[in-house]
Amino acid sequence: MLIIPAIDIKDGRCVRLVQGEMDRETVYFEYPMDAARHWLNEGAAFIHIVDLNGAVEGRPVHTREVAAICKQPGLAAELGGGLRTLEAIQEALDLGVQRVVIGTKAAEHSPFLSVACEKFPTKVVVGIDAREGKVAVKGWKETTAIDALELAKYCEAAGASRIIYTDISRDGTRQ
Repeated sequence: MLIIPAIDIKDGRCVRLVQGEMDRETVYFEYPMDAARHWLNEGAAFIHIVDLNGAVEGRPVHTREVAAICKQPGLAAELGGGLRTLEAIQEALDLGVQRVVIGTKAAEHSPFLSVACEKFPTKVVVGIDAREGKVAVKGWKETTAIDALELAKYCEAAGASRIIYTDISRDGTRQ
């Protein structure tokens, strides 16, 4: 079993939101690098990073913090949050992340996902975040009419290497 700890970055700090609500946060570390070192000391070899501000703004925001984490010897990372262009994906990979997590753009059912998977084979993961079975996008600010299972099938056909599913109603609740 592979357990991948997460570092969610909001306003430069490592936080956990309750059910994706940006105003309901618990700060776990003032600096994301401290969280990365903590997980590395606990034996983690891979970290899941979410740029929460990036998810809402539609573009990565915390690139400096991500780059610093990726420079830690013995630690690899994947990044999600605001990666909505091929250029943003390339920039994230250039920071040193091993994989990128696409959410909002995957839900659009546009050719973007297939193109990204073709251009960056094995590097594209799809994040499917659902509220009552329907896909949420744009930092969980909007819930679509798209069924999460149908999106998963589409993403598999488009060539996604992995899918990460989050049940928003349980996220951050320890349930």
